[in-house]
Amino acid sequence: MPEGHTIHRAARDHQKLFAGQELIISSPQGRFRDGASRLTGNVCQSVEAIGKHLLYHFSEDKILHIHLGLFGKIRKSKVPAVDAIGAVRVRLVGRTHFIDINGPTICEIIEQPDLEKLLDRIGPDLLRNDADPEQSFNRICKSRSQIGALLMDQSVIAGIGNIYRTEILWRQSIHPKTPGTAISREIFKCLWKDAKLLLELGVKKNAIITTDKPSVAKTRYKERVNIFGKSLCPRCRGAIRKFEISKRRVFVCENCQPPIMDTKISAK
Repeated sequence: MPEGHTIHRAARDHQKLFAGQELIISSPQGRFRDGASRLTGNVCQSVEAIGKHLLYHFSEDKILHIHLGLFGKIRKSKVPAVDAIGAVRVRLVGRTHFIDINGPTICEIIEQPDLEKLLDRIGPDLLRNDADPEQSFNRICKSRSQIGALLMDQSVIAGIGNIYRTEILWRQSIHPKTPGTAISREIFKCLWKDAKLLLELGVKKNAIITTDKPSVAKTRYKERVNIFGKSLCPRCRGAIRKFEISKRRVFVCENCQPPIMDTKISAK
């Protein structure tokens, strides 16, 4: 599933490409044909991201709401538009570029009341200036759920995905199974600050980078990570343990992230 930085990067790029333009919108696959016919020819006023939700604001208070889910993809190309590759749910065509969105979990038109309901369900977004970290801390410090689950709960904090979850906890020396009630305000501030820093870097580089190397990796996915998908910890050279939280894989170095179950932990 794309993490929050990917959606914010898309919103930033699409804002530059489409804001203020009448867009031609279609559904090559056909599943969004009615929605596309309602939107085509309307002016795209702005594009924004909230957590993992991508929102295209059109005239007449129509909003195209996209959530990519596990398998959705976005492709950007220069006009003229070519034949669709795969099952393209929705295509947006502007003056210079077109965007194809394949396989989103959500592709729908909503209006302002629907947007308000969506916002009520989503936790503070680390990448937005209006995010209130206190709201997230209040949820975490009262919960016996594992911090590894809480960080992935989009109603607690919006934007953190599976890779960032593992990497942030390793960088802060916190075991993923630590209950939320053991997270002090001090350590939460460190978690929030580090997560914000990493996601902002992800938007800038268009890749997940959690190591001290600022450049993207020369691999298909471009990520530079410390322990996710690795067998040895780069800090202590100890073995990395892999397990699941909420059916998603987690990696941990239990030398660097010792389990702490009952007492408050403090920032180092």
